[in-house]
Amino acid sequence: MSPLVYLCARPQTGAAEAEYESFRTAMHLGDGELERWDLVRDTLPADAASRWRGAVVGGSPFNVTDPESTKTDTQRRLESDLARLAETAASGTIAALFTCYGIGVATRALGGEVSRAYPEDTGPTTVTVTDAGRRDPLFGPLADTFHALTAHKEGTERMPAGAVLLATGESCPVQAYRVGESLYATQFHPEPTGRAFTERMAVYRDDGYFAAHDYDRIAATVLAASLTEPPRILRAFATAF
Repeated sequence: MSPLVYLCARPQTGAAEAEYESFRTAMHLGDGELERWDLVRDTLPADAASRWRGAVVGGSPFNVTDPESTKTDTQRRLESDLARLAETAASGTIAALFTCYGIGVATRALGGEVSRAYPEDTGPTTVTVTDAGRRDPLFGPLADTFHALTAHKEGTERMPAGAVLLATGESCPVQAYRVGESLYATQFHPEPTGRAFTERMAVYRDDGYFAAHDYDRIAATVLAASLTEPPRILRAFATAF
């Protein structure tokens, strides 16, 4: 059986390494069972669909809605690679789970719309599984309502045609969706523990996600949050595909 892969979209090496470990741990996989590929430095290989049976896409300080004139060549190439992956996953050729920044790339690539209308503050948010989500193999076993961690400046304004809304939230209506049987996308981060998330916050404390002087207060809220359900999505993904 071919392995799964973590696709990195973070320029910060330390944050990327920690995110990989969070995914691997949450998915209950060994090092050889979850490979890693750095899209910041290397283009997505042409044989991705045969090299790996599935991919998980992490977050990034990039935003899909950044003006094209401000995007670096790296960001434009990375988004092109992820768009190609989204199209391949939507066709059922490979399984993929796009998270946070990744949901924006997948949404736009498949004809949906991304805007700055639905940002969420750094920290825990309340996610509610939809009726369609209750029938989904990954989301169905979850609690009806659960907490997950977010930190994003943009969100899905309109899902791609044919997408199934799996989870929603008050401030960000599209928290998760599925296209076909093997493309999943979540606005929230399913992989980090509270401790890992606070360490990530420290890396990005000056990037506009929150006021730097609020770090200790927000970190305390994150550490106190119950995060039992999001990792179950990743374990189910690893098992299903």
